[in-house]
Amino acid sequence: MSENLKPYNLPRHKVLGEPELRFGNEDPKAVDVHPLRGLLDHGPFGKLRLASTPNPIRIAFIGQEDMIARLRHLARELQGRHEPKERKQFLISYPGFTRVFGASLAPADKSTWITLPDELDVHLKNSPAAHRELASVLTSALSSLQAQRHAFDVVVLGLDDKWSTAFEGGETDDFDLHDYLKAYAASAGIALQIVRGGQSQRALDYFCRCSVMWRLSIAIYTKAGGIPWALADTVPNTAYIGIDYALRTNANPSERFAICCAQVFDADGAGLEFIAYEADDIRIDRRNPYMREDQMLRVISRSLSIYQRRHSGTVPDRVVIHKNTEFRRDEVKGCLAALTNVRDVELLQVQRRHGWQGVVFNEPKRANNYPSPRGQVLPIGEHEALMWTQGLIPSIGTSGYYKEGKGIPQPLLITRFAGRGDFYDVCRETLALTKMNWNNDGPYTQMPVTLEYADVLAQVVKRMPKLEARPYPVRLFM
Repeated sequence: MSENLKPYNLPRHKVLGEPELRFGNEDPKAVDVHPLRGLLDHGPFGKLRLASTPNPIRIAFIGQEDMIARLRHLARELQGRHEPKERKQFLISYPGFTRVFGASLAPADKSTWITLPDELDVHLKNSPAAHRELASVLTSALSSLQAQRHAFDVVVLGLDDKWSTAFEGGETDDFDLHDYLKAYAASAGIALQIVRGGQSQRALDYFCRCSVMWRLSIAIYTKAGGIPWALADTVPNTAYIGIDYALRTNANPSERFAICCAQVFDADGAGLEFIAYEADDIRIDRRNPYMREDQMLRVISRSLSIYQRRHSGTVPDRVVIHKNTEFRRDEVKGCLAALTNVRDVELLQVQRRHGWQGVVFNEPKRANNYPSPRGQVLPIGEHEALMWTQGLIPSIGTSGYYKEGKGIPQPLLITRFAGRGDFYDVCRETLALTKMNWNNDGPYTQMPVTLEYADVLAQVVKRMPKLEARPYPVRLFM
């Protein structure tokens, strides 16, 4: 039997290199595959841009008196040094906020410290709708800060787990306090960081303070307007758009509105803004919404205008659109109609759930002791491929680093509905976009950030009391 015909030979299988990130140094060699190490060595990418972030970044506080004291202590912790106690193959020493980002943190004026009454505990305990009462109290606190918007940059709100029964609604009330508060704050143009305490896994109490400091510092820097890192190797003049949906639940199921969120990135992978489109006549097939041609045309046209406004009216040479459901024929026609002046268009379905799995074998009947490597691509059709965004990263740690720690890495299924570029290149940039979630201190997320954020945005936006037809900064929803 020929070597190429053996059943275990996979001639189209490739392992892509770990994508590099660019930071705050104009030297083209100032790149790194490790986001935290790159920040420490080269500073944040945002310092290369004009009007990046305020210095100091002023923090306002919301919470009961005891909670505000804990939040202020947390802010002081962010200025200190911390050593890793977990994930030591990946996590590095945290040297303090100013050392990493070149900007300091400071409490805002005391008039922006909103102290909640201690009596709130009794009211919530006795209330038949505690989640609605707590939401009302917290949104009133956020509302009181709107008149002082000039006096702070980020609001840190403390949620104690003694209120945990009010964090969600009952079976008949589709309510999530976190999403509700994010939606309200974003509508008011307020960057909000929610911090929870009371359990070992929460930011106020988690045992590895180094881990907490890295994650929280990146989030605060980003919410204040900074860009921690960008992609080092992208196709110039490319716009990336991620589309996701959420259903707004109403009393009458026939009146449900579908919220479509489209998020726009530039060629660096740096987040710009997103738009949300609300429709009452969108088609639902097996619980998945699909748009008509005119609806998709409208969404993509608005997304394109976001890119053009940030690039002096220039139309991108290339647009890549990610969706986690298939592109129906009308949706493809709507995308192409909106992008008639764009040279190259790639329409990609990126699926997390499917029936495929893969294990590496060193020899027959003996699986490898280590997880299969991240970055593998295995085409299974002319326009379909499995790509492993989870897996071992050999270039991080002495023996490689596997973020998930245990279990079999799961591939994504990528299906192309339009496009003519090299499919391996398409997979390579999708892999790179898994490193662009700034609300995360790990080396990657399973999904590209186009869809990772679009999903979060859609869930938050469906709880916005009023959806305005305007772009929203992504950082307000992180």
